[in-house]
Amino acid sequence: MKARGTTLKALLTSILLIAACAVFAPPATAAALVEVTSFGDNPGRMRMHVYVPDTRPARPAVVVAMHGCGGSGPGFYSGSEFASLADRHGFVVIYPSAQQEAGFGKCFDTWSDAAKRRGGGSDPVSIVSMVTHVQQRYQGDPGRVFVTGSSSGGMMTNHMLALYPDVFKAGAAFMGVPFDCFANAADYPPGASRCTGGSMDRTPRQWGDSVRRVNPGFTGPRPKVQLWHGTADTLVPYSLLQESMEQWTDVFGLSQTPTSTDTPRPGWDRARHGTAVEVYRVQGAGHSLPSAGMAATALEFFGVTGTPDPGPTPGTCTVRTTVNAWNNGLTENLKITNTGTASITGWTLTFTLPAGQTITSGWNATYSPATGQVTARNAGHNASLAPGGSVEIGFQATHTGATGAASAFALNGTACSTV
Repeated sequence: MKARGTTLKALLTSILLIAACAVFAPPATAAALVEVTSFGDNPGRMRMHVYVPDTRPARPAVVVAMHGCGGSGPGFYSGSEFASLADRHGFVVIYPSAQQEAGFGKCFDTWSDAAKRRGGGSDPVSIVSMVTHVQQRYQGDPGRVFVTGSSSGGMMTNHMLALYPDVFKAGAAFMGVPFDCFANAADYPPGASRCTGGSMDRTPRQWGDSVRRVNPGFTGPRPKVQLWHGTADTLVPYSLLQESMEQWTDVFGLSQTPTSTDTPRPGWDRARHGTAVEVYRVQGAGHSLPSAGMAATALEFFGVTGTPDPGPTPGTCTVRTTVNAWNNGLTENLKITNTGTASITGWTLTFTLPAGQTITSGWNATYSPATGQVTARNAGHNASLAPGGSVEIGFQATHTGATGAASAFALNGTACSTV
């Protein structure tokens, strides 16, 4: 009887210990997609889902990942690799859901006048509100905010990079179109669109001007851009990849001729234009991107995973400015020096004029536009710059009182020091 009592006592003790462990042991956690119903100004009436990995740094990077027409944030969460990569690398993913009907499902608004203006309303403002919410709620790093998307989401990627270059550090557009490609809502549906009808063709400068007009006074660094398109895509024609490349290389003041080309994976033909623009032509692919491995490649380009891409590095060029002003006019001479170790063949110099200055003529380069952020392109006789070599260019301008020198110089997309 005593042995039986001892056994019962031991069994009761074991049960109590198990119960105590169940009460006091920390619960297991598992990250899940969560909907946020109130995240700030939401003129696009969009839905927001967020994926926050259990393990992340104190100030995680933030990636906005957007679906194609007819899709949804939860659908893009389950159908892409961004969440699994977030678990591995500790960044937060925002999955917006578009609510605008566009003739073949809900799409992100890249056609309305409101959506084409910074702070104008519609979906772009809603997306920025989502980013702000994540920065406040999860301490997202404002210096590491990125945007990506497929089809309609790829179109909105280019849109957000044009409208909010101060919010996003870089973007990767899959099967997108250039910013300001759609004239209006009637131009968006398939079969009726001039943009996606296969005949869209503007000059690089026209595309670049569309971006520059959005923020005419913007002088900060532009976000890097990665572009992807399948060569067999007919829904969003493959030819629009060329137009997107022309837009962003013109914005950065880069040549449309790549600085390097390679094939990092079978069928992925990559062209790099400096460090700011990267273009992938996926051989034989239709309207089906991103496919396996492409999300990781985009994140590596952002600098979220692997070795960060350094982007434009100051110190490989210098510019010396000399201004001579009078009444309502001035001249400015610019001496550009290649302080890097590699020769430059074909160059563009971007810079920002003080408000009120307008270029009327120039020498040793062509200049466009005449105000704001200007791009100077080499003349035929001074296209080459050897290491340590210099070239002198200049322009005449009118002014309304501000006679200071130009600023924010970048040579082929690389920031220059002013001496």
